[in-house]
Amino acid sequence: MSLLRRIERNQKSSPEAAPSKLEELRVKRQPARPARDAYAELKSQVQKKVIAELDPRMDLSKTAEVRGAIEGIFNTVLAEENIILSRAERMTLFEQVAAEILGLGPLEPLLRDETVTEIMVNGPDNIYVERHGKVEKTPYKFEGDDHVFRIIDRIVAPLGRRVDESQPYVDARLPNGDRVNVIIPPLSIVGPVITIRVFAKIPFTMEDFIELGTVTPELAEFAEACVKARLNTLITGGTGSGKTTTLNVLSGYIPHDERIITIENAAELQLQQEHVVSLESRLPNIEGKGAVTIRDLVINSLRMRPDRIIVGEVRGGEALDMLQAMNTGHDGSMTTLHCNSPRDALARLETMVLMAGEDLPHRAIREQIASATHLIIHQDRMRDGSRKVVQVTEVQGMEGDVIVLQDIFAFEQLGYEGGKIIGQLRPTGVRPKFMELIEASGIHLPPNIFGYDARGRRL
Repeated sequence: MSLLRRIERNQKSSPEAAPSKLEELRVKRQPARPARDAYAELKSQVQKKVIAELDPRMDLSKTAEVRGAIEGIFNTVLAEENIILSRAERMTLFEQVAAEILGLGPLEPLLRDETVTEIMVNGPDNIYVERHGKVEKTPYKFEGDDHVFRIIDRIVAPLGRRVDESQPYVDARLPNGDRVNVIIPPLSIVGPVITIRVFAKIPFTMEDFIELGTVTPELAEFAEACVKARLNTLITGGTGSGKTTTLNVLSGYIPHDERIITIENAAELQLQQEHVVSLESRLPNIEGKGAVTIRDLVINSLRMRPDRIIVGEVRGGEALDMLQAMNTGHDGSMTTLHCNSPRDALARLETMVLMAGEDLPHRAIREQIASATHLIIHQDRMRDGSRKVVQVTEVQGMEGDVIVLQDIFAFEQLGYEGGKIIGQLRPTGVRPKFMELIEASGIHLPPNIFGYDARGRRL
């Protein structure tokens, strides 16, 4: 038992205990939180009265109906308490009260902000967001740790997940597909931490990528041909580089008459095709049983007659089963992989195959990788916060014990001006060996995509 708790217990049992010592320890060990201002007190009181008057039998999934009921009770409470507010203050207070009942409290306005791509809650007093690749602090706050825990329960409860001392971290998702990670004390020292990856309300298209400078028109045409020709593709990059978004965009080129199986830890992909089966892994229950891993789902998906298998992210032993699927007739499969370069991607893939527990020689693993993988698209988050495809690399095969790679496109950085990276993704002038597969699919790419004019001269 800590010294502070022993003194508190002694003070309860011994009235003569000196309160000054306890107060001194409180200041040193646990600084008091700042007192809430009058507006926060008002919000808390109005919110409690509205909740008390709200019919507990109402179906909260009927948002419009519940919101109307909340507004009626809210106006009645203000009138009864003789609370005078301006129109703007009244609207702000109502939105905050409604957000507490129907949504995620102070996170609601951030989730509605289309410029926000990531929300990071570091305890009740610090909420950060990412906008345009840059992290900034917001003025929003929670009332305390209990307030954050209420919001966490609202996120994970509908998914059948839990967060407590026995399971102090969890991956989840919001109803709109936004990915959520939660970690709480004692693992988190700063208090409950929530990280939300906010996806665009309207999924990105390749035209958006071209406008943002993520890809060039030439690469867009090349990538479309690769997907339609059923080339197996790895989308690689560091954390937050936009791999899942790129996977979403590329999946839009898959023909609508193909059966697609998606496999993820937390469902993030937003495929637009009609014939899509989405699978999601499952954590163990409170007894440590019932877990379903990505590898289990990859193995099971092979019995589901897939035309394409899309794994949201390969991070373990499922890499072996994914490669075997690619090598046994499931061409056109795609996945993402964390790494720093295309060469590093192959090294990580080899390591993850070994994590499957199979005692395979390194050469056999590399042969599997070289045979299964056609293309690596490497993406990076640049110093200015922008996300760009910086390398497009062909896996050409084996030479001895080494997998041979050849860049088809590479980003050329020319400078840094006005806080922006100046540069462009350029073709290297090499036609990939898998062009025969593309042409066999009836797709003929113009020579300018690879940096040549109609006469075969280098542009």
